[in-house]
Amino acid sequence: MPEEHDDAVLQTLLDRLLRFRLPRALAVKQRVDAGECLTDEDITFLKAALDDAKSGQQYVKRNPQFHELGARISQLYAEIVNKALENEQERGRR
Repeated sequence: MPEEHDDAVLQTLLDRLLRFRLPRALAVKQRVDAGECLTDEDITFLKAALDDAKSGQQYVKRNPQFHELGARISQLYAEIVNKALENEQERGRR
């Protein structure tokens, strides 16, 4: 998609992030931080969120004002996955 459409696409991605992805990701993080494992719905959500992030990456690259936000969202998803893996491993030891 041409760069002249970046503003509209970024606005859509930001809206989706703030209204749907971020609240859900924070709720999942809270649960895994409390020792819970990911549900099938959580895994489906995270896959969709990562796909979304991947498809939006080209727009973020071209717009440096979004670099930090993109990095922080990626870090949040990584923290969720890493903690969930830790929880699964702990569960397997019991």
